[in-house]
Amino acid sequence: MGLALMVLGLALFFSAHVFTTMREARASAIATLGEPGYKLIYTAVSLAGLALIAWGFSHYRASGWINIWYPPVAFKHLTTALMLPAAIMIVSSYIRGRIYTTLKHPMLAAVKLWAVAHLLANGDLGSIILFGSFLAWAVFDRISLKHRGDAGGPSIPVGGLQNDLIAVSVGVVVYLALAFAFHPVVIGVPVFGA
Repeated sequence: MGLALMVLGLALFFSAHVFTTMREARASAIATLGEPGYKLIYTAVSLAGLALIAWGFSHYRASGWINIWYPPVAFKHLTTALMLPAAIMIVSSYIRGRIYTTLKHPMLAAVKLWAVAHLLANGDLGSIILFGSFLAWAVFDRISLKHRGDAGGPSIPVGGLQNDLIAVSVGVVVYLALAFAFHPVVIGVPVFGA
């Protein structure tokens, strides 16, 4: 049941996100619903999807774990290391500098890195479905951006090296918060130690 709930959540979450890549259909929905109405539905579907993903994955981890392969311990250390640049990339998509201009879409690069890193460290079916889905979506979205007339995101001014230094500093704080607070408390898996 847990995997089914998670897959339903993934379907809801990604249906909303894939719909945004369909620019004509999205424009039509905004014209019909108004921008606030469209954003409300988009947010509600995305949050419902995330809730089902979390609930389903939690239920799966508690009662239906299915191992496919057993990653070596070194992969877990590699995942821990890869998450630092992923956190910095996420921050650099909002505090834009040279990192942003080099990567063009650092949020999608971060999602891809996060997904690959977690696929390396987790060999169970639920994790493969979860992280593989996010990797597939990020690849799809990056390809779709190449075929769209717009940049796909809000217009945020791009700064220079100072913004990169801020992005790296904030990214390190985000990384540490995820590693020491979020991951062990919310996910139930410690990043460092046992």
